[in-house]
Amino acid sequence: MPLCWCCRCCYFPICGEVKITMKKNWWKALAVVIMTYVIWVGLLGTVPRQPILNESIRNVYFHVPLWFSMIILMLTSMIYSIRYLRKGRMDDDHISVEFANSAILYGILGCATGSLWASVTWGDPWPNDPKLNSVAVGMLMYFAYLILRNSFDDELRRARISAIYNIFAFAVFVPLIFILPRLTDSLHPGNGGNPAFGKYDMDSGMRLVLYPSVIGMTLLGVWITQLRVRLRRLRDRLDHVNDALPKAHSTAE
Repeated sequence: MPLCWCCRCCYFPICGEVKITMKKNWWKALAVVIMTYVIWVGLLGTVPRQPILNESIRNVYFHVPLWFSMIILMLTSMIYSIRYLRKGRMDDDHISVEFANSAILYGILGCATGSLWASVTWGDPWPNDPKLNSVAVGMLMYFAYLILRNSFDDELRRARISAIYNIFAFAVFVPLIFILPRLTDSLHPGNGGNPAFGKYDMDSGMRLVLYPSVIGMTLLGVWITQLRVRLRRLRDRLDHVNDALPKAHSTAE
């Protein structure tokens, strides 16, 4: 049945907007598809039977990608801090802090999944281990970053000092959790002479879930950051409007 003239005027512009939106947001749809696949296969798929690990090996699909994605988000946050120091754009500072917030969220989830895993395999949710202690120190550094930002009232000073601290924090965080634990004895796989999971526990089927999980969680973290950046921009606009209203009233009087 042919469309009437009025329907055509409404239908085609809407279709055009939908196509443009889909082209811009394809990565969000990809993140949803990947995470649905990871959760479904990760919880219900077959896994290698290993002593001590047993079914807890499924945590590889969630715990490990959380940490990889967290490092990517922290790196991106540091890059935007450098951009702010070079160009002085407040939007770069906003993006930097929101990437840091998303990274901290992933770090908290990584610690939670790691503690559950440690309680099953090691019998202690947080043993006195160099790797875990280094992670705790690193997370405290980023909590201090958020506290530092909230301690300044001046916007420019807050952005400049927190950007410098963010660069310093990332430069310390990476060797703190990746290099130093390898120099000492550790229970954690891949540290202290212990082989990593890929060398003795994982098969090709698990890699088909692990690698997409890293991509999916990274995209999800970027999505969360984008939403928080938009919310921050709206909040800043409202603050500017509220600041301008008293001036407008005083001028009118």
